[in-house]
Amino acid sequence: MTKARILVVDDETYIVELVKFNLEKEGFKVLVAYDGHTAIEIVQEEYPDLIILDIMLPYMDGLEVCRTLKQSKEFQKIPIIMLTAKGDEFDTVLGLEMGADDYIKKPFSPRELVARTKARLRALKILEAEQSADKKAFVFRDVILVPEKYEVFLGEEKLDLTPKEYELLRILALNQGKVFTRESLLEKVWGYEYSGDTRTVDVHIRHLRQKLKDDSINPIYLETVRGVGYRFIEN
Repeated sequence: MTKARILVVDDETYIVELVKFNLEKEGFKVLVAYDGHTAIEIVQEEYPDLIILDIMLPYMDGLEVCRTLKQSKEFQKIPIIMLTAKGDEFDTVLGLEMGADDYIKKPFSPRELVARTKARLRALKILEAEQSADKKAFVFRDVILVPEKYEVFLGEEKLDLTPKEYELLRILALNQGKVFTRESLLEKVWGYEYSGDTRTVDVHIRHLRQKLKDDSINPIYLETVRGVGYRFIEN
């Protein structure tokens, strides 16, 4: 089996070495660049499977590198995980607008970065297998949401969700960190005229947790906000 090739782009040598060590430990082949121009050249020559890209780079910053690659028909499908300074929300928004697939804030856990890398590669594999490589997938740790096909995967396992379970998950996941009251979820998922009570939401959340293998006491995905409602825990 061919090793996935990851391009790591950062001008800080110790970060490159840290990421390279942890990715190689997981069996990936790692390419490195310390500036934007070199990153573009390596992409053109090597066509990596995924790029980990810092925003602050000499000569050509990460945002420009991302924009250039995502505007290219040849390279636009390569997933890009951007590294951003903690609290740099403006840069994060710009990166996502330019087509970045994910971001992680510095200082970061190498374990978390490796997990995000694996999740992005799984999503790419699933989209290619589904012949949907031109579609958009949303990745939340091991959960992969493909809105155009109303499909959800946990790792590479396709989940069998009811339409209401899917819609609940979609609303919560695409609004990570935002708390939704039970009443607002009833309104959004079941509609204004639904006459049921909020226990309907609780039952569906319980079923979702079972299918996601999520623990209500120590949740990874769906968190109960006592006395209010639910939220999807941010990546």
